[in-house]
Formats: sequence, C-alpha cells, structure tokens
Amino acid sequence: MKATIFHSNRTGLNSPWIMGQCVIWSSVLILSLGTAVVLRYTDLQTSSLPWITFLINASSIFTGGLISGKRTERNGWIMGGIQGILYTLILMIIGFLAFDTSLRVEPLIFGICSFGLGALGGMIGINLSKK
Repeated sequence: MKATIFHSNRTGLNSPWIMGQCVIWSSVLILSLGTAVVLRYTDLQTSSLPWITFLINASSIFTGGLISGKRTERNGWIMGGIQGILYTLILMIIGFLAFDTSLRVEPLIFGICSFGLGALGGMIGINLSKK
C-alpha cells in the first residue's frame, strides 16, 4: 500500500496532525491571555488590538506548521499548510455557530494567508527534523 500525506504511522500526540493543532490552539490561548494581562495593567490602547491579534494568529499558525512539519516524514509544506486551513475552518465554524456570522470574503483571504504561513513553517520544520 502506498503511503500518502494523510496516512501517518504515528498516532496520538506523536501524530503531526494532532500535535500541530495542539500547538496552534495552546499558543493562541497563552498569547491571548498574555495580551489581556498587558492590556489590563499597562497603558496600551485597544486601538492596537487588531495588529496584536494578527500577530498572535500568524505566529501560532507558523509555529503549528513548524512543529507539524518537524514531525512528518516528507511534504512538510503540505502538512503545515493543512494545519493553517484546519485552524481557519475551525474558526469559521465557531464564528458561524456561536456568533451567527455569515460567509464573507475575509475568511477566505485569512485561509489563504494561513495556508501560506503554515506551509512556510512546515518547510522550515521538515528541514529542522533529524533524519
């Protein structure tokens, strides 16, 4: 049987799929809590919040792609890019179900950028892995 990118012999937390998403969501949570503390106890204005959330999402997707690419055997860019797409899809589902948002163009642009950042992280991650 020919192995594909979706078939991995690793399961559980060793799986690049699960570990990539765990890294993305945990870094988003930690960085968001850190941002909330900084906003509360400093003079940082909330007008800079869109740029901060952009940096939080970008760094989390890149790091998730990097870890995912590091844990896969080949095609790290695909693995990292799919991590970005999965993150975008989960955010779209949460936005649709919890906040009753309609489908717009912005999530599509965000998904393309997420794929690019995750793929870049996956390319670097596959080259950092010890083979």
